[in-house]
Amino acid sequence: MATPSAKGTKADRLLLSPQEPLVAGGPAEEFERRIQEVFKSGQEHLVIDLRGVPTIDSAGIRALVRGHTTAQRLNRRFTLVSPNPKVRETLELSLLTRVLEIVDTLVEAKTRTIPWDKVVAGAAVTVVGLALVGIGMQWPDLGISGPAPTLLPSGSAGTPSPADGYPLGHPLFELAKLIASAVIGMLVTVVHRQYRSERQPNPTMDQAQVLLCISGAMMMIIIGNNLARAFGIAGAASIIRFRTPVEDARDITILFLLMGLGMAAGLGALAVAGLGTVFLCAMIPILNMFSSERPRTMLVEIIGEEREFPAAHVLHVFAVNGVLFEPREVSQGDEATVKYLTTLKPTDSLEDLSAQLMGDGKKGIKNVSWSSPKRG
Repeated sequence: MATPSAKGTKADRLLLSPQEPLVAGGPAEEFERRIQEVFKSGQEHLVIDLRGVPTIDSAGIRALVRGHTTAQRLNRRFTLVSPNPKVRETLELSLLTRVLEIVDTLVEAKTRTIPWDKVVAGAAVTVVGLALVGIGMQWPDLGISGPAPTLLPSGSAGTPSPADGYPLGHPLFELAKLIASAVIGMLVTVVHRQYRSERQPNPTMDQAQVLLCISGAMMMIIIGNNLARAFGIAGAASIIRFRTPVEDARDITILFLLMGLGMAAGLGALAVAGLGTVFLCAMIPILNMFSSERPRTMLVEIIGEEREFPAAHVLHVFAVNGVLFEPREVSQGDEATVKYLTTLKPTDSLEDLSAQLMGDGKKGIKNVSWSSPKRG
């Protein structure tokens, strides 16, 4: 059923070729288990040759969807090859043809796909960064020191005539600096999101990063060279309290750096802001190359069917899967309930662990539920 790819010296691709209908009652469940085992073994690219699969039902669809989500979570690749018209129609009815990677030949599956999202993001960062550097070199003190007022013969201060053009402190220039800070925040956010440890979208964090960059620019525009304004803004900022914890230290650092880039844009040091943006966006993927997937911490609540909790079975499942655990809460009534704080490997599937704990309803466990632990 499985044929490793022979291309290259490193076996980073595996081919699965099922030759039977992927339907409930055995074949689909076995196929799903095999997919998860392949990803647990560390394979970077799993290719599913569907030419020998005559039909597929909801259980087979579930196996493919779980394979896709596991690949997304582990930053791997999951490819389907040449499903027949009947299987393709089922995938289309399930609205999966736009989600799953489906190709027509094995040659296409072996071809490395170009990550266009990263290519476009990198090109945008380069263009915007170089443009800001060019503007910053042309006007190194944009918005900080405008043209000095001309003196009339009588000694009274005059004002520049319209022919002299707008001074650099004109509101339109301040608006340009705010726009520059917003663009910087969006570009850094896009790059950071592509390499974030948690693959799930986090729109709140994304918006916070952009707004924080803009706020840095706004503060520096308001402060200018006025020391009293600086103390006033510092005092106003001191009363703000952020109640939402940030779990990843990298997210906190990105927020801090975006504040600095926004302040540079607000000061008019666009060359510094542009170079900082390019450098930061280059460092994010470089650092990601040297980082490994970190374990996940999850809180699991296990409800027994009777007052006697099947602790031996639960501990056996944790031991077999290498799950580190710590009992947090025990309650006994008509049904015994125990909560564990667990540390899972990146490849561990919550569905697999739940299925093992439930044991087809024969292990004395009524329900298993997972949640992220609350952080104070």
